[in-house]
Amino acid sequence: MTNLCWPSGEGPRDKLLGRGEASLSDAELLAVLLATGYRNHNALELARDILHEFGGLVGLLRAGEEELLACRGVGRAKYAVVRAALELARRQAQQQLEAGSVLSSPGCTRRFLQHHLGRREREVFCCMFLDNQHRLLRCEDLFMGTLDGAAVYPREVAVRALRYRAAAVIFAHNHPSGVAEPSSADRRITERLTAALALLDVRVLDHIIVGSGSEYSFAEAGLI
Repeated sequence: MTNLCWPSGEGPRDKLLGRGEASLSDAELLAVLLATGYRNHNALELARDILHEFGGLVGLLRAGEEELLACRGVGRAKYAVVRAALELARRQAQQQLEAGSVLSSPGCTRRFLQHHLGRREREVFCCMFLDNQHRLLRCEDLFMGTLDGAAVYPREVAVRALRYRAAAVIFAHNHPSGVAEPSSADRRITERLTAALALLDVRVLDHIIVGSGSEYSFAEAGLI
């Protein structure tokens, strides 16, 4: 029978308090959140099982409620803890963006977009509206699609850019397939949106496609 407890000072929580959170593995950090396991499995073993089931943290981020609750040892209380932790991470990334220039922290922008779009089961097109110092004014989901894509209307984007008095924008959408490569449709809509917003003197700084743990930047690829 597997021990359900650790000797004093040797559990993931003790390790975190004694050595810092950076010293913990992904499974150990998740075990701290889960707190308990189930019969013959302690919290660390449960955490390892969950990460194995979903292929790591990226898969866990994308997992839905039904998928998580289907894991043995995961009830609604543990599901709520995991989702709350992920939402805290998303909000922390958003607050970092709001505090400074988006262009000065591209890594933070990508982390935020992974948290914001990475777990969506259907395609979602969002827009980050920025002021003239490239600080985040608002991030809004504009169009919801199916697994095959989202219908994006330049007029709706332009209306909101004027409403928020945006000087620049960054577009982003997810690929539920997990592959962060632009399609021909992605390229065409980016060109249409850029042309429409140019008439309003609103700059398009980037279009970021969010895949499974990776992102594609139109700006970095020289497409904007």
